[in-house]
Amino acid sequence: PTGRHADLGVRTRILPSYRPTPYPLALPPPPVPPQCCSARYTLAVLMFFGFSVVYGLRVNLSVAMVAMVNTTDASPTANHSLVTACPLPRPDNSSVPVVLIDTGPQYPWDAKTQGWLLGAFFFGYLFTQIPGGYLSGHYGGSLALEGFGEGVTFPAMMAMWARWAPPLERSTLISLSASGASFGAFVALPLTALICQTLGWPAVFYICGSGGCLWAVFWFFLVSDDPRTHRRISEEEKNYIINSIGPQGSPHGWSVPLLSMALSGPLWAIILTQMCANWSYYTMLTSMPTYMNNVLHFDLSSNAALSAVPFLGALFVSVLSGFLADRLIEKRTLSTTAVRKLLTLIGLLVPAVCLVAAGYAGCCAVPAVALLCVSATVGGISAAGVFINQIDIAPRYAGVLLGITNTFGTIPGVLAPIVTGYLTEDHTLTGWRNVFWVSAGVNALGALIFTCMGSGVIQTWALTEEERAEEERAKKERGEEEVRRNEGDPTIAT
Repeated sequence: PTGRHADLGVRTRILPSYRPTPYPLALPPPPVPPQCCSARYTLAVLMFFGFSVVYGLRVNLSVAMVAMVNTTDASPTANHSLVTACPLPRPDNSSVPVVLIDTGPQYPWDAKTQGWLLGAFFFGYLFTQIPGGYLSGHYGGSLALEGFGEGVTFPAMMAMWARWAPPLERSTLISLSASGASFGAFVALPLTALICQTLGWPAVFYICGSGGCLWAVFWFFLVSDDPRTHRRISEEEKNYIINSIGPQGSPHGWSVPLLSMALSGPLWAIILTQMCANWSYYTMLTSMPTYMNNVLHFDLSSNAALSAVPFLGALFVSVLSGFLADRLIEKRTLSTTAVRKLLTLIGLLVPAVCLVAAGYAGCCAVPAVALLCVSATVGGISAAGVFINQIDIAPRYAGVLLGITNTFGTIPGVLAPIVTGYLTEDHTLTGWRNVFWVSAGVNALGALIFTCMGSGVIQTWALTEEERAEEERAKKERGEEEVRRNEGDPTIAT
């Protein structure tokens, strides 16, 4: 296969010779400018901390909920024939006095109510994804990012990377910036517990909100939508980025090929796989503190710390997987399609096995926590798989596509906590085992879908007019060449 069908893992230019190559054959690839202190890596670091804030704001309710709920006032449930929950730990008979701190008002919320409250965030998050991606692709990501809520952040990130990320650094830059989500969860979970215990749970939301305002100041002063308009970028780096990305770095304007998108198999593969992957991710993100509290009976501090550990592992693995993906693509060890499928397969199936095993760990805290940590850590591998696949199949529409895929991918954020609440309303091990089984099954389904339908090749409907003209010209020249060859023209090589 040649031209746009040559899945070499780099953005190809359609040349008259119709041979796949990342740069014109007459010119050598431009030298790669230094990465340290570069504008593109500064952007990645700022995005990293931006997503840290976003996910801090997202998960703080999960821990604060433990302090907000009056567990001593819960109504007794009816007797069940199911396996009973884990016994409470033995009381500490030490002579150290216990100081009771007013952590704020408490509410008699049952498991179902808590599930609805934890899912409520995603109702608002759901409806800003597509508008955020569309406006980011038209006006630029720095304007839209954080402009009207958290829903626009990921689509705006992808729209910006479509203009900033050279193809051979794409996986590394996007994985690095998106790993801020794991870092935010890792920091916010224990920090929220500490704030709840010292200042009360209302202070959690004031402090996290202030952190977002502080980050926004740096963002708007240091970031530009396009390398061409950046005030501090070097000419070498600017030319490298612009020449590497080519026409796909241009804004898509107001017109978007919605019908072609709706009929695109690779796009539906991303949508369905992200929905499946997000089910287990959001289950752990929102329900882990409740599991640690109701089943394993950790106190608030230990609960938050242990709930945070899996996200630390996911942070490092996601960054490493991005680096690995770029190296495999650059050296042409595997095609882009093969790399995305391999990392997605590992990042979904291994966590599924660990989740099932965790469900059978019973009241043994060490293996249960260890299996959940391995599940979340290995799940980070898919960060360089399906979760950045939008920019492979349609770079110039990447922001819109991520808005679409994230809209569907947010549905599990709404449903997973609610389903968890219903499955665990009796507070038994069997209920939580069912939660883990459902998450594992959904993960496995996502792996199957992406393996069968996923692609890393730019789609026909995503080509610019310039690229379409070049492709048509190349096809015409190939046709003329074939005719001359059939007529026995000695100047045509066989």
